[in-house]
Amino acid sequence: MKRIYLVLIAVMVTVAAHAQFEAGKYYIGASLSGVGLSYNGSEKSSFGLQGKAGYMFDDNLMATAQLEWDKKHEQPAFFKAGVGLRYYIVQNGLYLGAQANYVHAGNAFDDFQPGIQVGYAFFLSKTVTIEPEIYYDQSFKSHSDFSTVGIRIGVGVYL
Repeated sequence: MKRIYLVLIAVMVTVAAHAQFEAGKYYIGASLSGVGLSYNGSEKSSFGLQGKAGYMFDDNLMATAQLEWDKKHEQPAFFKAGVGLRYYIVQNGLYLGAQANYVHAGNAFDDFQPGIQVGYAFFLSKTVTIEPEIYYDQSFKSHSDFSTVGIRIGVGVYL
């Protein structure tokens, strides 16, 4: 009997997640990055805020646009604007993402940073998620100083 309940719960979770990754859905999200959980060659600590919006143009495929503000210790704050794609591997919320960002840090520098991420959309309700992800942003200015590996924790809403 216990196995039957577990199978029913698994089917219900899969069906609920599947409904959110269908074409035509919208996405709005916000996340924190850094907070001692990122690393690059120039600094060991940073703090970032990111806003993201997306549209599911096909089942399991989302086009995204994002804005980000990031502050590294003893460096000027910088702003990122970018576009990307997110692919949901399986209907349980695991995703891969790729993006291209333009980075502006006042008079200090401008940069182009492609990036990748792996994350999971954990549904708290039918529309609200907690989304932890691991990311890597590659810098073309100075690879060791501005390329960053980190963890981002976010909240998303699928409409």
